[in-house]
Amino acid sequence: METPVCPDRTDTASPELERLVALRTQELKIALERAQSLYDQAPCGYLSLDADLRFVNLNRTLLDWLGYEREELIDQHRDLASLLEPEWAALMRVRMQNLIDTGRTDPLELEVRCKDGSRFHALCSSTSVVDAQGRFLYSNTTVTDISERKAAEQRLAAHDAFLRSITDRIPTHLAYYDKDLICRFANTAHAARSGRLVSEMVGAHLSQLVDPEQLPDILPHVADALNGQKQTFEAERLEADGSRSFYEIHYIPDFQLSTVEGIFIELHDITERRRTEEFVLEANRDLEERVRERTAELFQSEQRYRLMVDAIQDHCIYFVDESGAVTEWTESAQRLHGFTRTQMIGKPYLRLLAVDNAGEDEVDPAQVLRLATAHGQWETRGWRLRDDGSRFWAHTVLTALRNEAGELQGLSCITRDMTAAKSLEDVMNDLNKELEKRVAERTQQLVAANKDLDVFSHMVSHDLRAPLRHISSFVTLLQEQLGEVKDPIAQQYLNSINKASKRMSHMIEGLLEYARLGRVAIEAQPVPMAPLLEGLIAHLKQESQGRNIEWVVEDDLPVVRGDAMLLAQAFGNLLNNSVKYTRPREKAHIEVGWKINPVGGRTFYVHDNGVGFDLEKAHNLFVMFQRQHHSMDFEGTGTGLALSQRIIERHGGRIWAESAPGEGCTFYFTLPFDGPEPEMDFPKSSMADLTV
Repeated sequence: METPVCPDRTDTASPELERLVALRTQELKIALERAQSLYDQAPCGYLSLDADLRFVNLNRTLLDWLGYEREELIDQHRDLASLLEPEWAALMRVRMQNLIDTGRTDPLELEVRCKDGSRFHALCSSTSVVDAQGRFLYSNTTVTDISERKAAEQRLAAHDAFLRSITDRIPTHLAYYDKDLICRFANTAHAARSGRLVSEMVGAHLSQLVDPEQLPDILPHVADALNGQKQTFEAERLEADGSRSFYEIHYIPDFQLSTVEGIFIELHDITERRRTEEFVLEANRDLEERVRERTAELFQSEQRYRLMVDAIQDHCIYFVDESGAVTEWTESAQRLHGFTRTQMIGKPYLRLLAVDNAGEDEVDPAQVLRLATAHGQWETRGWRLRDDGSRFWAHTVLTALRNEAGELQGLSCITRDMTAAKSLEDVMNDLNKELEKRVAERTQQLVAANKDLDVFSHMVSHDLRAPLRHISSFVTLLQEQLGEVKDPIAQQYLNSINKASKRMSHMIEGLLEYARLGRVAIEAQPVPMAPLLEGLIAHLKQESQGRNIEWVVEDDLPVVRGDAMLLAQAFGNLLNNSVKYTRPREKAHIEVGWKINPVGGRTFYVHDNGVGFDLEKAHNLFVMFQRQHHSMDFEGTGTGLALSQRIIERHGGRIWAESAPGEGCTFYFTLPFDGPEPEMDFPKSSMADLTV
């Protein structure tokens, strides 16, 4: 009998062990797949980063947010910095370094860029994973999408900014305090009243924001408001700048579910209203006092008026209705016309006019009432009747009397006896006619005399030229006759004769020009002074080469109205005088300027730093052939200023001078302005004060 063979335990156990191992492996695989599924399908993102921010692992949720596949980020060794803006990447590196050094770091909000270029806001919370020796391996980071929260915060911030923008633009002072009296909101106006910023008020207790002296008055109202009772009152407050203001204050309880959670405070500045009320109150008191005084004055005035109306002698006053019937007949009217009150009340006022008066009045008497009613007042002159049949010349003013509603109440007639004045007027008219006749005759005589004077000046000037030509010719012949004979005395005599004849010739030419200026017609036209002066100064610069002359001319010279040739002659004479009388100066200074004339037109001046002259001795300054300096010192015939004066006067202007010996001279003259006169605005000038 065979001995039974015992089966091998190892062979028997191996299949069982393998089955158990396979079963355990299958369970672990299922658990791993379940864990991976939970990891990938988590509502938040998970990622692991190494020390260089390279991706170690990401779950499916985060990959879907980013729009990448796992291979694009892990297999290609991409790092998180490539998905961030530079500033966020730098912040993430600092955070990773803190995590490596300390094993912890604070949560971080950042903006991540997706594959399609879009962005989302993420909240990252990280922990570190280390090996057995404590060395850092990688970080595990939870990523939460907070884009909606960020958008909500931005909308809320925009809403708050919009609300604050509105509340900061209203003049009302607004604030909100919670039930613990902590300030939770204040607009700019409320903060400025306390001399603080809004940021300084929010979070502060009421006792820190209110003047301690005002707290006892405020706290009872605050307590009532916290108990649900709306408070409205007025108070005077001390401002931050020390001034006093009045406010209308409202404490409004903030009910939330029937519970007061705080109070709204509104302060309306009523300072101006209070001041206006006080002003109106004071004005009313003053007005009442004035009304009392005025009433008394009116009563006295009415008494004086009645006395005056009844007492006037050469005037009278009475009243008529719109049809002309007399409604009130005063004693002054009875005294002037002689009719009694009984005779005139209800009668037409036309019975007071003389029958032959139609030719004297300005309009038909029947139309006077209509004109006075339409225009408010009308004057008429003519003969008026008295009760005895006599008449007198009168001036009558009819005035329409209307009430506050504009309704006609009647007309007043004020008549003045002008008989004596008319007699005097008739005499004056006769005298005026006689005077006008004499003036016309005298004017005709003066015109004839001026014409004879001009003819005489012209003839004398021409008759004097012939002897001068003979003198000049014979001097020339005598010089040729002497030839080479060098007799200094004879030569001096001949030069003196020649110079005197030339001077006489210039004086005759000046006399002719002076006479011509009296006859020439002024061709008035716009004359721009700037180009006219430029030409004159350029000519004078050419003639005075080698001299150091400083010319100062204002840039904005105006346009005047006149004859351009004559104005150039007048201006040229004045500028030539300045050039001549500044010859002793090492550096001559000639200045030309202008200003608005207060009485119309423009005032020009020519100033120099020449030798000047004594004004007290210059009574004949603008007289022909009169000079202020000897001809041996300065050449000339003494005709320039006389000619300039005549030209300026022919243009309706005038000329004068200011000077002192050794202090230069300034000539002023006025000319009409071409165009409308502007408002008085004097231009700046280097001269002191040119007002004359």
